Amino acid sequence: MKFYKLILAIVLILTFKNSIAQVKNNSYLFIELKKMDSLIFDEGFNKCNYIALKKVLHKDLEFFHDVSGTQNLEQFYGAFSKNICNNSNYKPIRKLLSETLEVYPLKNNGQLYGAIQKGEHNFHIKEPNKEIYITGYAKFITTWILENGEWKAKRILSYDHKPAKGYGNRFKADYALPLFDKDKKIEELLMKHKIPSIALGIIKNGSLQQIRTFGNKKSSQPISNNSIYKVASLTKPITTFVVLKLINEGIWNLDEPVSKYFIDEDIKDNKYLNKLTTRHILSHQSGFPNWRYLTDDNKLFFQFEPGTKWQYSGEGFEYLRKAIEKKFKRNFEEIAQEKLFALLGMNSTHFYWTNEIDETQYAVEHDENGKPIEYKKYNVANASANLLTTIEDYSKFLIYVLNGAGLYEKTYNEFLKVQANEKDGIDWSLGMQMLSNLPNNETAFMHTGGDYGTKTIAVIFKNSKNGLVLFANSENGMAIWQKILSEYFGELGEEIVRRNLE
Repeated sequence: MKFYKLILAIVLILTFKNSIAQVKNNSYLFIELKKMDSLIFDEGFNKCNYIALKKVLHKDLEFFHDVSGTQNLEQFYGAFSKNICNNSNYKPIRKLLSETLEVYPLKNNGQLYGAIQKGEHNFHIKEPNKEIYITGYAKFITTWILENGEWKAKRILSYDHKPAKGYGNRFKADYALPLFDKDKKIEELLMKHKIPSIALGIIKNGSLQQIRTFGNKKSSQPISNNSIYKVASLTKPITTFVVLKLINEGIWNLDEPVSKYFIDEDIKDNKYLNKLTTRHILSHQSGFPNWRYLTDDNKLFFQFEPGTKWQYSGEGFEYLRKAIEKKFKRNFEEIAQEKLFALLGMNSTHFYWTNEIDETQYAVEHDENGKPIEYKKYNVANASANLLTTIEDYSKFLIYVLNGAGLYEKTYNEFLKVQANEKDGIDWSLGMQMLSNLPNNETAFMHTGGDYGTKTIAVIFKNSKNGLVLFANSENGMAIWQKILSEYFGELGEEIVRRNLE
């Protein structure tokens, strides 16, 4: 009877979604419970980490399985040890389908006391000296309870288990095929998440392997290779390499005080003024806030001494642009065209709207409900944001970076090395996030972009010279880039997603 009461409670919870709102996938609660889920499955189930399991399982755990019945905590540990972790012939592996994950908070008189987490996952088998193969898939619902500030899984329901097609012959099931091989699957995901379009550039061995586009620029206007996206903070890597070109030519200095060429009125008397360098700015150690308009008095100021710690700042990049423009008496767009865009044939890339841009090709931004957003045409360069480009142009740029960017070894090595630390597992080089010690001893350079109605990501791998760039003209774009990154790069992609979500 207890089992059916649980099922009824879950049905009621999921039926009244309007009264118990699903939290967004970038919210603290969603990210925190995804981390807790990974302790059960990634650490516990996949790696047999008993310490991780004991940290998150409630002492009164009730586990319901539609094939193997019910278990309490002691029975769960016994079955876990016997069936999951002590078989020398094979090891079950669970993989979460991240885009299916949903979280609903549980409150009492406005106070959060728990949450419902639901989603879908696949199960695989790893045998000695054999490639991993899929065996089946299922759905799950976890009831989390918040006790003394810690999340505990009190009830877990694992149901709707189905074998993978061809499991006996160890063929991959249709649903488990790589996302890139399943146009229909991508289109379904776009529809599910109300994402009008995505554009993908796929890089392999240092060259452009293919470009894929799905969906519409706006209603009934299909996206194409020539479609122009506003890519938000993916502007920053472009700015970085324009600056590195100037440094490479010996006409700009990485470690010279920027105040030699430009001083903002807000900080003209600040004691740190002459300590700020280009290196600090490109590695997000300027000491500036992200944007001055986000501060209490809308003024620019140093929140700490430049070079002493990491803090993401768009203001820093804009400060650098103004200094460069003042020294060379040219606008940054003109410099970028000369040093980078014309060289690479990035003919559709601009820092702001010009007469050369075909507005009919613009991928209009869309809100979380899939509705188009009225867009603004900027007419001044911003070194941090608002770059307009195509998936092909940006792919050309990433390939150029992978292959040395036409820089002297000394200059290029400044990009390749760690300049600052954001948090465990994530460092920064010049202009890009840097993730070292990845599977296969790989190092990734990565940046994301996110303005309202547009979400973008670019990632390249130093050793394999593979990479990917993705543009989405939607506020919901992150829901799909995490899945694509995981599916296309496998363990590498999953690790990148994990580090960024922790």
